Amino acid sequence: MKITKGWLAAIIIVSVIILDQLLKIWVKTNFFYGEEYVITDWFRLYFIENNGMAFGMEFGSKLLLTWFRIIAVILLIYYLYRIKDNPKQQIGYIACISLMTAGALGNVIDCIFYGVIFDNPMPPFTAELFPEGGGYGTLFHGRVVDMLYFPLVEWNWPDWMPWIGGEHFIFFHPIFNFADAALSVGVITLILFYSKNLYFKEETSDTESSDKDSSDRTN
Repeated sequence: MKITKGWLAAIIIVSVIILDQLLKIWVKTNFFYGEEYVITDWFRLYFIENNGMAFGMEFGSKLLLTWFRIIAVILLIYYLYRIKDNPKQQIGYIACISLMTAGALGNVIDCIFYGVIFDNPMPPFTAELFPEGGGYGTLFHGRVVDMLYFPLVEWNWPDWMPWIGGEHFIFFHPIFNFADAALSVGVITLILFYSKNLYFKEETSDTESSDKDSSDRTN
């Protein structure tokens, strides 16, 4: 059975969201806030939450950011629907847009529902799913769960260096989640290999215009 581009997009989006939410729920209900589990020196699980965008960045008001994400997801889904049957669109391009859509949607779910379905106890207690006393927030005011931490290398800067002397440096420092990873992979791959596809419609219009001008001159 041949998988169509539309089905491929649906499979990618659903798979990423399921994996993302399972990991988040597991961490949320088994780790207390700030708990760290060291798998290797460069790969750890570190439970934190944030109100901002990918990789823990903070930006604007919580409600505004949530609605921005919802609108972005709607536009991405609509765009996928428009291009899924286009024979000139490559499968890799469809996959990139699908990863971006899934990544954005995965964090939207946190923002909309997590404040209602989870409580937020103080460490060392862990959160409960669907607590009797209600959640820690209201609808659309949930916090995004992050846990993937890759401190690949770290060192202390020499004391003689201006501004940063004596400070401890860690690369890679941001803590993120599976949805962030999917979104980042989609964006980076899109830029590196499929950026020309973003101008497909414009190029098609220019070609049609050129063909029409040539035909008019011939006549």
